[in-house]
Amino acid sequence: MATQESGRRGTGTSPGRRAVLGAAVLGAGTAVVGAPGVARADERHGHGGHGGGGYRDLPVPTVVAHRGTSGYRPEHTLGSYQLALDMGAHVIEQDVVPTKDGHLVCRHENDITGTTDVAAHPEFAGRKTTKSVDGVSLTGWFTEDFTLAELKTLRAKERIPGTRQRNTLYDGRWDIPTLEEVFRWAEKQGRERGRRVWLHIETKHPTYFRKLGLGLEEPLAKLLRRYNRHRRNSPTFLQSFEPSSIQRLRKLVDAPGVVLLSTAASRPWDFVEAGDPRTVADLIKPEGLKWIASYAKGIGPTLDLVIPKGPDGKLLEPTTLVRDAHAEGLVLHPYTMRNENTFLPADFKKGTDPNAYGDAFGAFKAYFATGIDGIFSDNPDTALLAAADFNDD
Repeated sequence: MATQESGRRGTGTSPGRRAVLGAAVLGAGTAVVGAPGVARADERHGHGGHGGGGYRDLPVPTVVAHRGTSGYRPEHTLGSYQLALDMGAHVIEQDVVPTKDGHLVCRHENDITGTTDVAAHPEFAGRKTTKSVDGVSLTGWFTEDFTLAELKTLRAKERIPGTRQRNTLYDGRWDIPTLEEVFRWAEKQGRERGRRVWLHIETKHPTYFRKLGLGLEEPLAKLLRRYNRHRRNSPTFLQSFEPSSIQRLRKLVDAPGVVLLSTAASRPWDFVEAGDPRTVADLIKPEGLKWIASYAKGIGPTLDLVIPKGPDGKLLEPTTLVRDAHAEGLVLHPYTMRNENTFLPADFKKGTDPNAYGDAFGAFKAYFATGIDGIFSDNPDTALLAAADFNDD
């Protein structure tokens, strides 16, 4: 599976904006995933690729719902995932961390202080503690100190209420889902919609958890096999900021792996632990990308690695990352586009309110023009409309 397949399927002319708009606004959901006629990245931007189905048949640009619809609902809840699917997102992301008794649950971090009501539970007051996670000191409550049954007594809440006050309406509505519950939900939704539901699953802090005896990859692989998501063409991506996690998963299952890449000066934590001096800047060089392509099918770089920003916060010229990654047969799903001014490049901010929406469509257009294969977004409906605009140009 480390060898690269040759050839890439074209799918003809792109659909009109109205088709994607209908899916995004009316919640049709069924019109966009695997839809014929969506322009492929190699057709639009001239890079080679690989055919053969699976992730290569997703529409381009692929819209990955970041933690679900975290721009509208508390992240990593079944409500957030459901809305993403109803909007028509092509792929829905889950981050997984373990419980004390070894279950995988969907949280962006093992520190659940800001995403649940744990602080309001006096029975868990004694669980508050300070830990070092990947070299960062954190004080709060952590999933690995709770059994699944205990976690299920908590309710999810909005992580950044100061920015997304409207999302607080849904505080307490949903609990913390297990990954197995998400798989069952995806199976049910797939049957009802007549097509597969794509997931993008990230292992969080895998080296940290392995040291605690709570390795993520083995239970994840077991669940993937149980729900028939372990094959090369299964509707699943597996992602991690630690390359060794993707390498480990590659030995257990055939689902495509994606190496996530943070800032250029940073080092993956497994590199730090192993004494590997390489930085992300090394990994995005041609030789680094060739190494990644020996065991993974894609990369998930931060958007600044695709188009850096200047001192004024405005976009500069794109780097060669897209071209270089495509030369190695890797797809690119960079992260993360959000609608609010506070998250947008300075070129696309509007007004002075940091929490107001800026020119997200303009920013999407700039990033899509680089030839990326997809993008993570907190606002998949906006991303779908932007993708439709781009394919109509």
